Amino acid sequence: MNPLIAPLVALSLLAGETCAQASNEIRISSAGSQPSVKGAAENFTGTVRVDGLFKGDHPARIGGGTVTFEPGARTAWHTHPLGQTLIVTAGVGYVQQEGGPRQEIHPGDIVWIPPQTRHWHGATAANGMTHIAIAEAQDGKAVTWAEKVSEAQYEGASVAAQKVVASQTVTHTQPASDTLSAKQQTIPLIAAFMSASDMPTLNVALNQGLDAGLTVSEAKEILTQLYAYVGFPRSLNALTELMNVVEARKQRGIHDAPGREPSRAIPTGEALLAAGTANQTRISGGPVKGPVFDFAPVINQFLQAHLFGDIFERDNLDWQSRELATVGALAATPGAESQLRSHMRASMRVGLSAEQLRQVSEVLAERGDELSAKRASTALTQALSASGG
Repeated sequence: MNPLIAPLVALSLLAGETCAQASNEIRISSAGSQPSVKGAAENFTGTVRVDGLFKGDHPARIGGGTVTFEPGARTAWHTHPLGQTLIVTAGVGYVQQEGGPRQEIHPGDIVWIPPQTRHWHGATAANGMTHIAIAEAQDGKAVTWAEKVSEAQYEGASVAAQKVVASQTVTHTQPASDTLSAKQQTIPLIAAFMSASDMPTLNVALNQGLDAGLTVSEAKEILTQLYAYVGFPRSLNALTELMNVVEARKQRGIHDAPGREPSRAIPTGEALLAAGTANQTRISGGPVKGPVFDFAPVINQFLQAHLFGDIFERDNLDWQSRELATVGALAATPGAESQLRSHMRASMRVGLSAEQLRQVSEVLAERGDELSAKRASTALTQALSASGG
């Protein structure tokens, strides 16, 4: 039985005759008057909480509740006999219909899921998400649960892309929770070849990224962000290469998902500096200080207001992807070893595991970039040693 409905059935049985007598009266269930219900492990991945459960009196068939997903949490595949409506109230999430693309959802979005449509929904890897779920029961049943959503499905890789990646012997030996997704594996490759100005190999990596589910918007965002690490000329050249790749794919009948633009306005003035400083502090693990910033304080102002403000406030690319890109670019940049070590630690602060970061080195080595792979491996070893890991 649907965990959203089971407590409602129990409540209606307990209320019994009282509910029937009160069916023509307005009822208010006060906030916090019901205990939270934990999402059943067999029907959810990760931590899920249900609050504010409700169910209409007969003859109404409507019921639902407010569902909160922690980062990375999601439902299993399931269907509803009479459909379902989701109203997103907080955070950033995903919804996907079987056979269709994974789509991001944001506060204020209203999602209609048609009857008997296999689908799943949940939070992104970097952000939690809360929505109100409303569905009608048919013959006393509002949901039919199926298998859980795999990591590859959650990350948005198509079946074809997963087969391509598997044929390229990309690392698959770690447990799923400690393995980069097919899409994630392409990000440091794109960044490294951009940094090295290796356009032919960048062309291949961009195609692999798009095949693995990278949207055009995400690819543009990666190449735009990296100007702050490897310079405007490389960024402009890489964006030109991406433009050519997308056009060439269109000529072959491949229409890549455009993705989305940032969903919120970027703050300005003092608000931008405050947001950027907060982002920098979170990613760095504390306020950024040091002799070079005392010597040239304006460089930290640029970092806070522009890199961590203007760029990191753009929510069309998650922070894990941003750090994977930065690590790939710095690994391909001789002389940037100290910054690479710092970003290894930053990557772990935004949720990437040591095993996933080791995989970055493996993927670089598999693509023939032994020097970048060695820099990445050394930087990770030193970062783990410094943190006692």
